[in-house]
Amino acid sequence: MKTDWLTNRTQATPQRTAILIGKQQWTYAELDHMVNSVCCRLQAAGVEPGDFVGVLMPNCLGYVCLIHALARLGATLVPLNTRLTEAELAWQVEHVGCKFILCQEKDERLRVLHSQQLTVNHRWLTSHTPRPVRHFPFSSHQLQTVVFTSGTSGNPKGVPLTFNHHLASAMASAYRLGVAPNDVWLSCLPLYHVGGLAVIWRSCLYGTAVNLHPRFILEEVNHALDTLPITLISLVPTMLYRLLETRSHWPAALRLILLGGAAAPEDLVSRANGLERSEWSSVNEPLSVGNSKPLVATTYGLTEASSQVATMLPEEVTKKPGSVGKPLLFTSVAIVNENGRSLPPNQYGEIVITGPTVMANYFEKDQRLKKKDLHPPHQPSTFNRQSSFATGDIGYLDDDSDLWIVQRRSDLIVSGGENVYPAEVEAVLKAHPAVANACVVGLPDAEWGQVVAAMVEVAPTHTLSPEELLAYSREHLAGYKQPRQLKFVTELPQTASGKIARNTIVDQLSFA
Repeated sequence: MKTDWLTNRTQATPQRTAILIGKQQWTYAELDHMVNSVCCRLQAAGVEPGDFVGVLMPNCLGYVCLIHALARLGATLVPLNTRLTEAELAWQVEHVGCKFILCQEKDERLRVLHSQQLTVNHRWLTSHTPRPVRHFPFSSHQLQTVVFTSGTSGNPKGVPLTFNHHLASAMASAYRLGVAPNDVWLSCLPLYHVGGLAVIWRSCLYGTAVNLHPRFILEEVNHALDTLPITLISLVPTMLYRLLETRSHWPAALRLILLGGAAAPEDLVSRANGLERSEWSSVNEPLSVGNSKPLVATTYGLTEASSQVATMLPEEVTKKPGSVGKPLLFTSVAIVNENGRSLPPNQYGEIVITGPTVMANYFEKDQRLKKKDLHPPHQPSTFNRQSSFATGDIGYLDDDSDLWIVQRRSDLIVSGGENVYPAEVEAVLKAHPAVANACVVGLPDAEWGQVVAAMVEVAPTHTLSPEELLAYSREHLAGYKQPRQLKFVTELPQTASGKIARNTIVDQLSFA
């Protein structure tokens, strides 16, 4: 019987470090034992192969164990954003049909849902004599997760990813970034994002270690960089900006900063690559600080493509600032016009990606896996199964086939690495009885990349204050989606054709 990736990894390198959190660390053998303990708890609760299981937890050891345990049992992980409101969570849970939701403590936001809520505590991980686990026969075609991403219509979309998707992504990333046996990947991206989830699977496949953080806490990330042999770190521009405000140099062990999640300002990348770096002495101790080769690799990725699509290595970034480099192994990128025809180099168009990391389609409501469908017969091999996805992003390929991103989805706001679609925020604002119309845009911000701003047309028969509208939005939207700037008008600007003039609104809000 084929076994899951963690079982194989434990058999190969049981004493190699798997996870570091704070001052504690666990080997692959210890992680495997904890995962078996969690499996017993899940099986006792009634989790079966094919079940969709939501996880509403911050990054922690228990979350890592759940990722591996659900894979071992043949259940599908549905990572849920901890920052969402009750209504937002309810939509996602009901859309997928989660049978169980796992939390660290009882969550009142889930009280109206039909899913069974299970509280995961340290006792789940510490059983000294876990009962034998009924391993589900592992298949790389098995659905591993449904990750939600923002939808252009305002509703989030579920992205179904199989183990094949993650395997192809891990291989392609290793081919571009390289892998060393002593790699320690600092991960502070949330595990409900594909970028955070990818690090867990890649490290298991590579046999390397993850330094997991509950979230990006500046002091703790700096402490880890200065006291642990961190070799890689994944960041969004906001995180890198904050690190640069507090650091005088990079540690000697660090070999790469993977920067993605939002457009990377050229001056930010230049500052990071210009920061001095510790140098090792002959006894493997940091000795001095001096100039060194650049560290920042700019990357373009999508949930729909299991994370990375294209990445430019640090030594190339300095030659072509602003580019995200060539597509990764197995992935092809085409630039097409509005009719779907491929465009020659240096012409703007929509980015279309094809490869084994790309999802087949979005998760459909009421779509369910039955046990008999978990291993569809006659599946093509991992790298022969190709899907294509029209990203909606605008970009171009230069003469060297390097990819340049001109605009990340037409109206998408990327604030601190989080995707915010104006349609979703506008729908909430317009639901207020005093609001006749609203337009939500993103404004440039040095720290956050972009911040959410809104121009609101107040109904002539009503009065409304910014404080009232913001209080209303807090009841319906996660914090990162709420407008940081509001402007009330009697009528929204329009174009000659009668459409809302978004560019005019951006200009007016920028100088408000």
